[in-house]
Amino acid sequence: MTGDVVVRTLKPHEANEYVGALAAVLIDCVEGGASVGFMLPMPQEKAQAFWQGVADAVAAGERILLIAEDKVSAEIIGTVQVVLKQPENQPHRGDISKMLVHRKARRRGVGAVLLQAAEKAAREAGKSVLVLDTVTGSDGERLYTRLDWKSVGIIPNYALWPQGGLCPTTVFYKQLGGT
Repeated sequence: MTGDVVVRTLKPHEANEYVGALAAVLIDCVEGGASVGFMLPMPQEKAQAFWQGVADAVAAGERILLIAEDKVSAEIIGTVQVVLKQPENQPHRGDISKMLVHRKARRRGVGAVLLQAAEKAAREAGKSVLVLDTVTGSDGERLYTRLDWKSVGIIPNYALWPQGGLCPTTVFYKQLGGT
């Protein structure tokens, strides 16, 4: 199951090295129908530009970027971010962003180990509450519920599917400790 997966946090100087591999995961997810902020078609240049922006945010200390690698192939098969930079009155909060698992790696526990690692990284960064949103009825929603995230509610017509058409989202939070 997840014994063949290594999850690690990319250091600021490493993030740039993985832009291409992360772009491949993003493209796969969007082409697979995931509503993660992008529309089809999803060109390589757009995906790489997105990840370059993430790498810049990691270098600025605004985000934590985690990757899941297949132990055998060393291929990146998943990723998640913890957004650290928050408004002045919310220094204790972080956002989980772009939880992505390549279609060929799904149903292997990759999402669960990524999320648990993200929670740990957020706790170590001094965050006590995390928030996220995901398409209602998705595999992500089931994962977050299984890992004890609390649903706040559903927002209808929140976003578009990559191929068009509106989808609802469920908003979740998790207390990591503290106030």
